[in-house]
Amino acid sequence: MKQQAASVMREMFEAAIASAQPQLCVPPHMPSPGEVKGRLIVIGAGKASAAMARAVEDHWTGPLSGLVVTRYGYKVPCERIEIVEAAHPVPDQAGLDAAQRLLQVVQGLSADDVVLCLISGGGSSLLPLPLPGISLQDKQQVNRALLASGATISEMNTVRRHLSAIKGGRLAAACHPARVINLLLSDVPGDRPLDIASGPTVADPSTCEDALAIVRRYGIELPAHVLQVLSTGSGESVKPSDPRLAGVDTRMVAAPQQALEAAAAVARRHGYTPYILGDAIEGEARDVGKVLGAMALQVAERGEPFARPCALLSGGETTVTLRGQGRGGRNVECLLSLALATQGQPRIHALMGDTDGVDGIEEIAGAVMGPHTLQEAFAKGLSPRASLDANDGHGFFQTLGDSVITGPTLTNVNDFRVILINE
Repeated sequence: MKQQAASVMREMFEAAIASAQPQLCVPPHMPSPGEVKGRLIVIGAGKASAAMARAVEDHWTGPLSGLVVTRYGYKVPCERIEIVEAAHPVPDQAGLDAAQRLLQVVQGLSADDVVLCLISGGGSSLLPLPLPGISLQDKQQVNRALLASGATISEMNTVRRHLSAIKGGRLAAACHPARVINLLLSDVPGDRPLDIASGPTVADPSTCEDALAIVRRYGIELPAHVLQVLSTGSGESVKPSDPRLAGVDTRMVAAPQQALEAAAAVARRHGYTPYILGDAIEGEARDVGKVLGAMALQVAERGEPFARPCALLSGGETTVTLRGQGRGGRNVECLLSLALATQGQPRIHALMGDTDGVDGIEEIAGAVMGPHTLQEAFAKGLSPRASLDANDGHGFFQTLGDSVITGPTLTNVNDFRVILINE
């Protein structure tokens, strides 16, 4: 039963990833030849952006050029669009250089030109161009502090937008007077365009004051000169009323909900009734795991509120407030918390992973668990509670041989969670 359940869950995970592949979801949203009177310039950033660029090349017969930045290891060969790689989740010089070049690429365009902007999750770290007076080292320090703070992705991106020379609508403003068409692949709860890669080509209604409140709320320590940018308002982003963004056309090409629906179809084929609990679940990973565990136990032991066999599906983006020195990441932390909550209940199996193939900073997508997990851990001398306290989900599941490794998936529609409950 262990291997059978793991196989079904892995098939569901792969179906979710396949549903958001750029070759499938980008072409229906591309501009028609009649929409482009002048040049077509392609720009972009994110873990899926290179694959998105390839999809554009494969389906656009006219001339085009451009530049896209993606994560190391996620490069896809293109002929007319240049692909560069940079670091994620902590930015590096390659990302800074790429951001500067993107701004140069869109200089001097006319009203007849069209900028096709390919944005996916991960773009925040891949475009680390700071405002004047802020260094790359400052940005790296801020990013590490945000990642460890427990702030939501929306809160983190609000801070990032107000310290950036390219995010928060600034890249779209630089394209003016050309028309901007955004093709977005969502990795954020709620699919808000301004939170995908911190919104480089969409207007931002949030303010420096909002960003400063987040910094104070989570006790995030920033260098004095960085803090001054927020406190003085000198990092204000481009607002919805700005005429330079009046012609921006934003199109959502893929999102977590459709990935969950693809997985639900697989569940039905295997005899499980699927229930999508939500595509935008946030909160501390261990707390979400505990709540999901309690729900799973109610179904497994009482047949409420869902009849068995069933599959409980959810997406979103949890957070981890770092307390230990373990290897993360948020999906395996949530899964380990679920294992502790369900205590080997024989009907319950689960898989949690990131659809981009990287959970935290490890080249591991996530892991699987089942009734065997705690017993096998004890037999190997592991303490599940100590592993959770150390934020060492990857170390825990890797020791058990239960890690899920996909390699670069070339897409990113956020976290994927499935709990299978057998009859």
